[in-house]
Amino acid sequence: MTSLASATDLPRREFATISIVSAAHFISHLLQLALAPLFIAMRADLGLSFTELGVVLSLFYLFSGGGQVVAGILVDRFGAHRLLIGGMALQSAAIGAMGLAPDYLSLLLLGALAGLGNSVYHPADLSILSHKISPRRLGRAFALHVVGGSIGYAASPVVTGTLGLLYGWRVALIATGLFCLIVTVGFLLALPLLRMEGVQARRGPAAAAPAAPRFLDIARMPVVLLAFFYFFLTAICLAGMQSFGISALQEGFDMTLAFAAMTLTFYQGGNICGILVGGHIADRATHHHRIAMAGLGAAAVALAIVGFTQLPPVVTLCLVTAAGAFIGITTPSRDVLIRHAAPENARGKVFGLVYSGFDLGSLTGPIIYGALLDAHLTHAVFLAAAAPLVVAMVTVIGVRVRPKATPVAPA
Repeated sequence: MTSLASATDLPRREFATISIVSAAHFISHLLQLALAPLFIAMRADLGLSFTELGVVLSLFYLFSGGGQVVAGILVDRFGAHRLLIGGMALQSAAIGAMGLAPDYLSLLLLGALAGLGNSVYHPADLSILSHKISPRRLGRAFALHVVGGSIGYAASPVVTGTLGLLYGWRVALIATGLFCLIVTVGFLLALPLLRMEGVQARRGPAAAAPAAPRFLDIARMPVVLLAFFYFFLTAICLAGMQSFGISALQEGFDMTLAFAAMTLTFYQGGNICGILVGGHIADRATHHHRIAMAGLGAAAVALAIVGFTQLPPVVTLCLVTAAGAFIGITTPSRDVLIRHAAPENARGKVFGLVYSGFDLGSLTGPIIYGALLDAHLTHAVFLAAAAPLVVAMVTVIGVRVRPKATPVAPA
């Protein structure tokens, strides 16, 4: 009976941990895209250009990327659950306060604070999963974590876009921020599912981990650097689709706001389906880099077709959805590759450093796409999203090798 209870109890507890961490990822992505459906209304109300609004997003990702490296170090030192709760509260409050911002300078300041809050998710979430979930289920845990974020991306245009149409962009941001703050308070009740201290205690003193590699040792690993650039390049593509896709589809493809928002939602839905399929593929595959390359190449082709042609809105919707699905298929294999690149006792550092490339790419992308939209080059938005995927196909080749153990200098 005891063994039966253990066999059923642990998976249930693991599932609960995965659900909580995935919900945190949902909040992160819901807030990241909160501004995108409101750009046109904000531009008219505040007298701003798309480029200026792009700078707000770039500042967000600058602080998110820079903070992510520090957050990875703090996760290894102070515990992932503390960083996660604090980051959620800060990001939620900052996005909600944007609805009260009187001027552009206030938007810039709040964008920076929201970026700092957003910096904690990947090093904290993935460290919790790596320590709390059995290796037999870790691939599926990573996939569900990504799905949680993708659902947040898919829901954000619908939620904030609808609220913006009904009540204005300010109410939309305030309501979204308050909702996420309430969820953060609820997370305090789930801390036992997130704490990592008990994991080492169960292993016993004989299984105590060796001294962790230094941050500079991690940063010099070629596989980690290549993973960083892989994330940087793919993020440039995603920044165009997620933050400026709606505006580009409205202005260049004769779509209404509702149909453009639906197209982006279908893109996210395709991404979610691709992740679920990719999770099963990743569990059975041995050459994960080939899966990543094939998916990136197919997505680049779909986006290039959109950029080079003027197709009916329904066909454009299908191509954008297919691009999201192909990108989604690559995601579980990508995370398996990154986990193999991470020494067990320095996963927070690796996740923080590698995912900072994602934020750096997300910082660069909005400036590029904002400038393209200001120049009325709406089709070029999709070409600019396809190009970095092609380059990323090259960088992912080097992420397939597990690094040798990093020597640790004696204390």
